[in-house]
Amino acid sequence: MTVELDGERKERPSWDEYFLRLADVVAERGTCPRLKVGAVLVRDKNPISTGYNGAPRGIPHCEEVGCYLVNGHCKRANHSEANAIINAAYNGISTKDTILYTRYLPCDDCAKDVVNAGVSRVVYREVYKNVDQPFTLELFEIAGIELVCIPDNKYDPLSTS
Repeated sequence: MTVELDGERKERPSWDEYFLRLADVVAERGTCPRLKVGAVLVRDKNPISTGYNGAPRGIPHCEEVGCYLVNGHCKRANHSEANAIINAAYNGISTKDTILYTRYLPCDDCAKDVVNAGVSRVVYREVYKNVDQPFTLELFEIAGIELVCIPDNKYDPLSTS
């Protein structure tokens, strides 16, 4: 769909682009300085939960006390996908048959959480360098979770063309 803004015609983002961009905004709340990632859980084109990289509730965040690194990974912060699922549970919201939007293909631990949460589709932008991609892909395939990769260059809201 095309819309007109200030005399210029702009392409309206798809639902997938819309929620991926929302995940990028959620990421801005992240409290681990090593990587800021956001996740949005959606049902029927409505966001039901969000999450970003950060320490558990009531625990000091990395940006306050530093990262707790083990083998090059920060153990203080939960990943955004896990936090989106946890936030839904905390608020009594079912995650069954939802769509997860996030920048990166989930890591193998988050992939297990996504499977257990009943997510039916994962939409992401890219594969993070540390993801055990074959295992994550195997988990999602066995669970019947649809994977969709939409790279950043598919939609540029600032483009005048």
